[in-house]
Amino acid sequence: MTTEQKKSRRQLLEEFIAKKPEDAFSRYGLALECANTGDTAAADTHFRVLNDRHPDYIPAYLMYAQMLARESRSADARQVLTKGILEAGKKGDGHARSEMESLLSELS
Repeated sequence: MTTEQKKSRRQLLEEFIAKKPEDAFSRYGLALECANTGDTAAADTHFRVLNDRHPDYIPAYLMYAQMLARESRSADARQVLTKGILEAGKKGDGHARSEMESLLSELS
C-alpha cells in the first residue's frame, strides 16, 4: 500500500487545494467532504471561499444552503439561496434555480 492510498479523501483534496487554490471543483469537493464528515466549521469556510472566488459555481449554493439548514441556520441559508438564485439566473441554469427556490420556500 502506497502513502497515497493511506491518505483520506479530505487529505487528498486539501493537497489539491494547496497546489491549486483557485480550483473550484476541488474546493467544492473539500467543502462537501467536510460537511459529510461533520466538520461544518471547515465546510462553512470552504463554501464561503468558493462562493466569493467563484460566484458562478452554482452547485455550491444549494449544497451550502442545505448544510446551513441542517445546522438550524435558516437565515444564513436564505441569504446563500438568494445569491445562488441570482447567479443561476445570470448563468441561465433554470434547474438549479428551481431547486434553490424550492428550498428557499421551505425555509421561509
